[in-house]
Amino acid sequence: MDSEQVDAYLRRLGVEQTPARPTDEVLRALHLRHLCTVPFENLSVHLGEEIVLDEKLLVDKVVGARRGGFCYELNGAFGALLAALGFEVSPLAARVYGEGERLGVPYDHMALRVRTADGGDWLADVGFGAHSHYPLRFAERGEQEDPGGVFRIAEAGPDAAGAGGGGRGEGREGSDLDVLRDGGRQYRLEVRPRVLGDFVTGAWWHSTSPHSHFMRSLVCSRVTEDGGRVTLSGRRLTVTDPGGGREERELGGDEEVLAAYRELFGIELERVPVVRSRSGDG
Repeated sequence: MDSEQVDAYLRRLGVEQTPARPTDEVLRALHLRHLCTVPFENLSVHLGEEIVLDEKLLVDKVVGARRGGFCYELNGAFGALLAALGFEVSPLAARVYGEGERLGVPYDHMALRVRTADGGDWLADVGFGAHSHYPLRFAERGEQEDPGGVFRIAEAGPDAAGAGGGGRGEGREGSDLDVLRDGGRQYRLEVRPRVLGDFVTGAWWHSTSPHSHFMRSLVCSRVTEDGGRVTLSGRRLTVTDPGGGREERELGGDEEVLAAYRELFGIELERVPVVRSRSGDG
């Protein structure tokens, strides 16, 4: 990314000045701004738009088209911005826990390991929907409190989801890690650095397989400025406040749905997306 592209991306996030140094504080601020301004959404899957894991195209989608995306797109674009600002960025592969704590397919999810000029080592993830508002300390094995919940990074194993203590430490070299939120396992993370191209198969599977939850539902969601969340799932609009209060309502005609995408998420669509697959068969 050149300086003009970096400036445009920062404006997209509502950041007026280019950070002088890639510090912990800057990373935390950018992480939150990304969650507030760039929605987690799978609309391309249902609009027939191809998802291409190319850094330039991802940045063009987020910045130029003012769209969002799912993990590969959001963390791919955010990683490109961070690298251009001087952060050391490594994509990491993960498998998401589903029902019965069964792990998903390989390259199911993409997160970022980010090192800063302060010596900080962080797990950044702006592409997991409802998750931590700020990056998590990568080496910390105790609880990490965040507006999005209480998080913990633990060595993967049969007792990894337990509520026991922790402490600091890197754990076994090369061992997988479980990322937990409020005691529940969210995903299993590999510590081996990857590149964007490694996730092509995962992105293809999630955008084509009837077994992928992204194929069976519509979602568009972002963190609100007060720390709550607004989500549009098909025609159902859900607004959650920071205290856990929740309001839901069904939107009416297509014009109301398109207006919600435009006014709540900044997304201009010509037509309402329709779910392509509702079945897990095939």
